[in-house]
Formats: sequence, C-alpha cells, structure tokens
Amino acid sequence: MKLILCNGVQANVTQLAALAAVNYGHFTTLQVRGAAVRGLKLHLCRLERATQHLFGSRLDIAALRAQLYDGLAAFCQTDASLRITVYATEFDFRAPLRPVSVDTLLAISSPSVLPTVAVRVCSVPFVRSLPDLKHVGTFPQFALRRDALAAGFDDALFVHDDGRLLEGTFWNIGFWDGKCVTWPEGPALAGTQQALLRVGLEQLGVPQIVQPLRHADLGRFVAAFLCNARGQQPLSAIDDYLYSVSEAPMALLECALATQSWQSL
Repeated sequence: MKLILCNGVQANVTQLAALAAVNYGHFTTLQVRGAAVRGLKLHLCRLERATQHLFGSRLDIAALRAQLYDGLAAFCQTDASLRITVYATEFDFRAPLRPVSVDTLLAISSPSVLPTVAVRVCSVPFVRSLPDLKHVGTFPQFALRRDALAAGFDDALFVHDDGRLLEGTFWNIGFWDGKCVTWPEGPALAGTQQALLRVGLEQLGVPQIVQPLRHADLGRFVAAFLCNARGQQPLSAIDDYLYSVSEAPMALLECALATQSWQSL
C-alpha cells in the first residue's frame, strides 16, 4: 500500500506527469517509527539546501512538516517509509532561471529495514553528478546496480578515477580496524544515517577518521559496512577482497545509533 500526496493532497495526473516528464528535483527518504524520525532535522536541512541550490528559492519547512503529519495520519499507521521529493510543476527546462514555486511530493509506504545478511559489492568507476545533492537523477545508480547483480554481486561501490573509494548506489560505506571507524574522503553524498552514526560514535568515545581510501587500503581493516536511512549492513566482500563478518562492529554501530533521539514529525 502506498499513499502519494502533492502539497498535502492526493496527487493528480498533471502533478505526477510534470515530475515524470522533466526529471529535475531532489528528494530524501526516511523511516518513521511511532510518528517520529531519527535525524529529522538532518533531512529537513538537506531539503532546504538542495531547494535553494536547484531552484533558488526557500522551502517552507513549517508547511512541509504539517504535510508530513497529516500524511501519516491519512496513511493510518505511525510506522512508515517516507520519500519527500521537491520539484516544480511549472519548471521549464527552456528557461531554467525563471522563478517558480516548488511542490512537495510525499510517498508513504510500509516501514522498511536493511537485511542483516552480509553483501558483496563490486567497485565501478563513477562519480555522481552534483554528488553533494540527493537529486532525482538516479538512472546511473539503478543501471550500475543492475550490472553488479548481473556480474554476481549484490551492489556497486563507486570509485573516483583517481582510485578513491566514494559511496555506494544509495548508501555510504565505512570501515572498522578493531579500534577506529574510517570513512572515505571524496565527492559523495553526506548521508543522514552516516551523520547520526558519526555523532553517536563520538559520544561513545570511538575514534573516527575521514581520509582518502583506495583498493590497496582494504587490508588495513577487519570489517566494512554500508549505511543508509534503512539501517546498517555488513559487507562480506569488495571485489575479490573478503571480509569476515562479525557481530561486534555491527553491534557497536547499533549502540552509536541508539544514542540519537527520535524527533516527532
């Protein structure tokens, strides 16, 4: 079951067609539990910043929060998956600088969590366009994930042309050496779950480093993991490099996440 609202009411054909025909906008996805979200402010700040970047206008956060609250009530469940897309039905790609009012498309569906089974990923040379934005230009991610599955892997890890490990299709990656968490440095989306984990790990006193990482560095670590709004998941392999899967680092990440409070919609 999925509920799709635009600007707080049931989306109509014209509104949906505008997004389908002109693929220009940005989004964020989040998990709701008990009508609350971990990192809600992070998601809202992401949307504010991207709206200013792509449309040169301000996103009405108060109105959006009211839409989220009313939308969840209409969904008749307090646990859900939420995708908020910001676009403009009046946006004209022939005159992209013309000021337009933005629209918010809210897709509400059943709650979701990442599986606990470890995944195998293959590295592919790719850097997302405007990597600091979570924009709707997602064709490359889907195509590269499809290629990875066809090659016998579970997903794709993007690598810069200088060899730096960056991010996955829709997730960030982290590494554990038994004492410290290392995050790769490079052009990639700063994930909300990654931000929550970083703050939580700091509160637990766990050392963290952000530095360039390449394939030759994989042997420095005993474990690797991916994370996004649905949770964390262990990695068992990056290309032909294998990691043993242990509960300890994943339990540590859960402890770090548990330090972060839930924020009501």
